[in-house]
Amino acid sequence: MSSRAPLFTPVLIVGCIIILVSFAVRASFGVFQIPIAQEFGWARAEFSLAIAIQNLAWGIGQPLFGAFAERLGDRVAIILGAVMYAIGLVLSGLSSDPFSLQALEVLVGFGIAGTGFGVILAVVGRASSAENRSMSLAIATAAGSAGQVVGAPVAEALLALMAWQMVFFVFAGAILAVLLTLPLMRAPAASKTEIEESMGVILRRAFRDPSFSLIFIGFFSCGYQLAFITAHFPALVTEMCGPIAVGGTLHSLGVTTTSALGAASIALIGLFNIAGTLTAGWLGNLFPRKYLLALIYTARTVVAAAFILMPITPGSVLVFSAVMGSLWLATVPLTSGLVAHLYGLRYMGTLYGVVFFSHQVGGFLGVWLGGRLYDATGDYTMVWWIGVGVGALSALVHLPIRENRALPVPVTA
Repeated sequence: MSSRAPLFTPVLIVGCIIILVSFAVRASFGVFQIPIAQEFGWARAEFSLAIAIQNLAWGIGQPLFGAFAERLGDRVAIILGAVMYAIGLVLSGLSSDPFSLQALEVLVGFGIAGTGFGVILAVVGRASSAENRSMSLAIATAAGSAGQVVGAPVAEALLALMAWQMVFFVFAGAILAVLLTLPLMRAPAASKTEIEESMGVILRRAFRDPSFSLIFIGFFSCGYQLAFITAHFPALVTEMCGPIAVGGTLHSLGVTTTSALGAASIALIGLFNIAGTLTAGWLGNLFPRKYLLALIYTARTVVAAAFILMPITPGSVLVFSAVMGSLWLATVPLTSGLVAHLYGLRYMGTLYGVVFFSHQVGGFLGVWLGGRLYDATGDYTMVWWIGVGVGALSALVHLPIRENRALPVPVTA
């Protein structure tokens, strides 16, 4: 009898560590929005544009780092990403005008691309057995949620001890420290058949496939919703939520201000998403991924609409964070697994990076519109409803995807 391949491998463990730290830093940026705006007297749109540029650069960098990893090696791509991430954070901490901060977020965005899902999930996917692949991708994705659990509260705690600039320097050191784990990351080489098919052949095959276009379009709303909430939800809660009752449960736990509740809400989203993402990975082995994705986007749409229609209270913030958290990154193992299922593992990093670009265009618009419409209207209601609409669109476009079929293998002359 052949023994079952182990689920937890050194590649998966190292990948989880890298994603956890990378996403802990990334998820904390919303906490800095009010302190930075207050120090320099910036309009809300200025910081929002910086984070929007970061998301767009992340999207542009993702297929580039995926291709770089597939050509020159995963570890080389991760090292380059970590160094760019750290330099971007340090220089951002030294900036004092909106333009320089916005320009430096290009470095940060590329750094996230080199240490984030595109590169890491491709390595984890190749290193996993077929029966473990969906769950391995879910565990690596859940590590990003674990980073979100600790990122915003750690940033909030550090801001109580030091200036925001110093917090950026501390985070830069943490990003570089993860490189010590890289010697353990060794993924198996691609098969002979996969090597014989060039990246251009695989890309042309995917671009001609209507299902790939539908995946690309559907991932847009995921980026819009997640990036908007990460960047603006702490500020939304700080300014629009009702007061925290003195002597209540939250107050007794140390959450005494709506600002602290805003940071805690991001952590709560990450906490619940660990279970949500693992569940999505498990279900991805049992049911068609396209239907699971349509269901997740439908649930997000309903939850977001219900939240904005009701009075915003500490209780509604906690309920929204828990429910949205269970749906947060559940799309990632399903989307990446769908790409691997349809187009193979050899160029998964590049193809997922292309799809992820749509995610980050959505992220750019979610963050930027959040700031622009806030300055124009004084609240986040309008941009929130746009997110509800694009979520409904994503639920619909996943339904026609032809998941259970093999694409034709091209015949070379």
